[in-house]
Amino acid sequence: MGMEEQIKAEVGTIGRTYHVNLVRLYGFCFHRDKRALVYEYVENGSLNKYLFGSQNRDIELGKLHEIAIGTAKGIAYLHEECQQRIIHYDIKPENVLLDVNLEPKVADFGLAKLCNRGSNVSVNTNSRGYAAPEMWKPYPVTHKCDVYSFGILLFEIVGRRRHFDDTYNESQQWFPKWTWDMFENNELSVMLSLCGIEEKDKEKAERMSKVALWCVQYSPNDRPLMSTVVKMLEGEIEISAPPFPFQNLESRKPYFSPTESLADSDTTSWQTESSREAIIKTEQNTLQIEKST
Repeated sequence: MGMEEQIKAEVGTIGRTYHVNLVRLYGFCFHRDKRALVYEYVENGSLNKYLFGSQNRDIELGKLHEIAIGTAKGIAYLHEECQQRIIHYDIKPENVLLDVNLEPKVADFGLAKLCNRGSNVSVNTNSRGYAAPEMWKPYPVTHKCDVYSFGILLFEIVGRRRHFDDTYNESQQWFPKWTWDMFENNELSVMLSLCGIEEKDKEKAERMSKVALWCVQYSPNDRPLMSTVVKMLEGEIEISAPPFPFQNLESRKPYFSPTESLADSDTTSWQTESSREAIIKTEQNTLQIEKST
């Protein structure tokens, strides 16, 4: 199959997907001098302007929590409910659009790749700050790279700031590491107060922070499925204390800039059965279904 035929086949498959939390692809133009994808119009634009721009306080955290759940459901659909698994590879606030009712829709499948369930694929991505560590090594990667990117997105939703910002004190510049430090010292509530989160919203914010720490675990096997992430965010299952997620940074400088490549790290993947069994139990039914498809 030639490149053009392959692209048409993949666009056709993506165009047949439907979920309330995905931007609908209506069609495409593949002319020799004009190529375009035709998506539905989403009135309120991307989530990033509500997190980092002048409108960053226009949405209450309760609504942001709903946006996080809807986004997770859209990704879970791509991973676990499509006939062919679709891996997005570029989950970030700019690719989460909000409709007239501020319902989230995952957008931009320009880097998405179709694959058979259980298979590994290789891909390059430009959104380095949101890319999982394995994306920068010569290893095959799986759908768990989207879980990592969603974790970074969750950090940004909680903090209403970019995950890395050098205008903060050194210990606070990389928000995921600051979150871990405060969680480990039982000061997560203090950090949330510094982020401007009101007392009534702290329970949701703490839950999102813990889920984010699970999502960015260094080993892909330690990250939950997106369907499990949905249940965690909705409060359907208890969230156990996440283990330290940044083993690849232990031999590096204390606070890591995500603009650096992870390819130079010599630290190997760390994982233990005890850190995984808390979430594996909740995923067994889903994994059984996945194996049978």
